[in-house]
Amino acid sequence: MNYKRVTIATPDEAAQEILIAQLAELGYEGFEQNEGSLAAYIDEGAYDKAALEEMTGSTGYGVEDVAQQNWNAVWESNFEPVVVEGLCTIRADFHNIEVNTPYEIVITPKMSFGTGHHATTQLMLMGMSKLDMKSKHVLDFGTGTGVLAIMAELLGAADILAIDYDEWAVENSRENVARNHCSHIKVEQNATDQLPKMSADVILANINRHVLLQFMKEMYSNLVPGGTLLLSGILVEDISMVTEAAIKEGFQPAGQQSLNNWAALSFSK
Repeated sequence: MNYKRVTIATPDEAAQEILIAQLAELGYEGFEQNEGSLAAYIDEGAYDKAALEEMTGSTGYGVEDVAQQNWNAVWESNFEPVVVEGLCTIRADFHNIEVNTPYEIVITPKMSFGTGHHATTQLMLMGMSKLDMKSKHVLDFGTGTGVLAIMAELLGAADILAIDYDEWAVENSRENVARNHCSHIKVEQNATDQLPKMSADVILANINRHVLLQFMKEMYSNLVPGGTLLLSGILVEDISMVTEAAIKEGFQPAGQQSLNNWAALSFSK
């Protein structure tokens, strides 16, 4: 599998965060925020030049081909441990560091979104730390690297179904689940426009706004009464839109948190 790397010149971090949300809706799966520019990655088969130019202008970006193995090398060379204070340390197997958090997650850094570096993943982890996960049935919708599913097991969940539409993400999640010796996580590819039917006590969904809105009704159907829905992938400016859609389906707002212009929202049923 080969990818396109699109580099967009943008010196402002807030502008980069907005671009990430917009590009995610076009199918871009991985991002690198650098000083003065944003690099975004997409499967070459999903690359749409016209859609990109509509967003950035015809001269606002550069494109190059990146082979899968080259991408992995680049990712690994730039991957740094992530510490969510008071909760967990996320590191690669080649990191040799002292861990001073209650939990540790070791992942193989690949293309999949959700290594812990992005604000949305950290917000989800912080939100999960406030939930009672013991003996719960959990759906991790858009699992990426599997970090949230792994954290759910570490926090005591009875079983976790982790799904993603992307084959590469599913493969990476399974590797990371095995690497962390998890035994209560099932990873499946879900390439349909419907969620698997289940009765979940907790639903975790760190995706983009468009997908969250599309599947809001199904997430409500899959959540048991008294259950919790935890969402991220939402820009602060879109909080009201997502909240209104959740309330329309029957959810009750239960809290929100923000970091670097991104938000996590929790709802109860």
